[in-house]
Amino acid sequence: MEDNFAIQLFEGKKVRIVWDEEQEKYYFSVVDIVQVLTDSINPTDYLKKVRKRDPELGTFLGTNCPQVEMLTFTGKKRMTLAADLQGIFRIIQSIPSKKAEPVKQWLAKLGEQRIDQMIDPELTFQMAIEDYRRQGYSDKWINERMRSIEMRKELTDEWQRAGITEHKDFAILTNVLTQAWSGMTTGEYKRFKGLTKENLRDNMTNVELALNTLAEVTATELSRQRNPKGMAQSAQTAKEGGDVARSARVDIESRLGRSVISSEKASDHIHPIEEGSVQKLPFEDKSEDVE
Repeated sequence: MEDNFAIQLFEGKKVRIVWDEEQEKYYFSVVDIVQVLTDSINPTDYLKKVRKRDPELGTFLGTNCPQVEMLTFTGKKRMTLAADLQGIFRIIQSIPSKKAEPVKQWLAKLGEQRIDQMIDPELTFQMAIEDYRRQGYSDKWINERMRSIEMRKELTDEWQRAGITEHKDFAILTNVLTQAWSGMTTGEYKRFKGLTKENLRDNMTNVELALNTLAEVTATELSRQRNPKGMAQSAQTAKEGGDVARSARVDIESRLGRSVISSEKASDHIHPIEEGSVQKLPFEDKSEDVE
């Protein structure tokens, strides 16, 4: 299963989702859906009690709900009880809740959006633009962000061509590149900005985002020219890409007389994320930082 992790919000509550490319369907965290339906402070315990009370549901969960790797809300990967849309609808039927119908409509809308995106991939970008606008980002920043997403995808494609397949290796290469131009790993950069689970790129200024994109574009072109194999060679092109952006950063700072690395983050200037917005685009998940 691809690392297509995402988080959706329903009435302010987070629901973890994974898109399975091979089966072409969503898997939802069962315990997150239970929490949405019940408002329980301990949805795991609530689910255990429901399974005991309803043996038929218990059998259904054991037979139809696999353990799927998902990110915890602290960023760790854990095997999590999950269900596809059909399975979630079955669970909803077994849990009395006044939210049952709104949740069903919400789930149906998610499924419809994904089908639309598969038919017309441009909708993925359009939906991302709309989400950023709802959160209060400026059109200028959004345009830069969309370009950076495209450039990031080209770089990760190059790393895959070089034989990089492990999530942790993508994170290591990202750290090499980020540290080369900014002087910090992605983890250090996020702490500098006071971030925890938030996406670092979503919290960069226009200048920071431009420099990061320059580093990634340069690393991509170097990779295409040199055709590196494996981690060591890919790390070298990542560092050189970062070095090019670092030189640009030094030149900009010498002209401005100040650092362009900012502790500012998106929440200092924009509205909180709105209900129903995707917090992370699937093709960006390989950029997670490591400590």
